[in-house]
Amino acid sequence: QVQLVESGGGSVQAGGSVRLSCAASGRTFSEYAVGWFRQAPGEAREIVAAISRTGDRTYSPDSTKGRFTISRDNAKNTVYLQMNSLKPEDTAVYYCAAVLSGDYYYMSLDPHNYHYWGQGTQVTVSS
Repeated sequence: QVQLVESGGGSVQAGGSVRLSCAASGRTFSEYAVGWFRQAPGEAREIVAAISRTGDRTYSPDSTKGRFTISRDNAKNTVYLQMNSLKPEDTAVYYCAAVLSGDYYYMSLDPHNYHYWGQGTQVTVSS
C-alpha cells in the first residue's frame, strides 16, 4: 500500500507557472504507475498527465500537451507536475493517483484503474 500527499497548489495569474509535487510513502514507489488528474466544480475528473514506473513513458492529453510536464524521482518517492502557461480553465483540484504495476511501461488514462489517491490540491488561475 502507498500513501500520497500532494503539495504546491495555490493561486496564480494566467500565463504563470506552478509545480505540483506528489510525495509517496509506504511500499516501494517505483512499483507504481502514476497519474495526475483534475476536477473542476460540476465536472468529471480528467487526466492531465500520466507516467510509467520508470518514467520512460509519459502521456499528456491535447488540453495540456506542451504546457504540462510530468516527471518522477523514484529516489525521492516523488512525482512532479510542472504546469506552465496556465489558463483560467486550468482551475481545479489536482489529484495524484497510483496503481501497482508489474509492467515497467504501463500507464493508464482511466481514473478507475488507480487504487490510491491523494487528498488533492487546489490550483486557481485568474485572468
